[in-house]
Amino acid sequence: MRKTLALILLLALSCFIGRGVILYAQEDDYDFYDEDIPDDNDSDDYGSEDDSDQPELRKNLYIPDKYTMGDQTITISLGAVFPAVFTDSNGKAITHNITPPIGGGISLAYSYFLGPNLFLGGEVGFLTLFTLSKNALFIIPIGVRAGWQFAIRRFEFPLYASIGIAPQKYLENGYFGMYLKATASAFFRYNPNWSFGISADWSWFPQWPKEDGKRVPEKDINANIIGVNLSARYHF
Repeated sequence: MRKTLALILLLALSCFIGRGVILYAQEDDYDFYDEDIPDDNDSDDYGSEDDSDQPELRKNLYIPDKYTMGDQTITISLGAVFPAVFTDSNGKAITHNITPPIGGGISLAYSYFLGPNLFLGGEVGFLTLFTLSKNALFIIPIGVRAGWQFAIRRFEFPLYASIGIAPQKYLENGYFGMYLKATASAFFRYNPNWSFGISADWSWFPQWPKEDGKRVPEKDINANIIGVNLSARYHF
């Protein structure tokens, strides 16, 4: 009888102790999840975008920044030149012995931006045209220019006008004149430092010769020359 009573008491004590351990474990589990489950209103940990990959995204979808004052470019161009209309002092078309469309040119230009669109700069070039007798006319235009550029995403479109001096040489004959030029260009901004494109220009090279220090208007020639170029532009 005593053994049976002792056994019942032992089992009752075991159940009481076991129930206490389970309750304690449940309280621990509750505290654990209560501390780690974030509040639905906590916007610091949830609901914000992870933009750690944004630089890589911007690299893949590169869009140039707007130009600011002080931005500069150097452009090198190489292409073909085409003799167009030649006129006399009265504006009447005259014939010439330059073979179309044979001719070539190269130029180097510098631009300084005063803002997102307006720029000033200078240029120097070299172009040559050949006559029917295979002789060459050489022209070295050196001038200043001003222009306006607009952009559509990675495409940039500079428009500018140039004016300057144009030393010319044909056989033993030399002439020191002037020139005017209008140019339209289209560039694709490949990366922050380089863009590549094409340009088309019209140039006016007047020749107003003198004899014995006096003008001879009947010998005036106004040469209109068209150029088409491939260009590379360095940005800094």
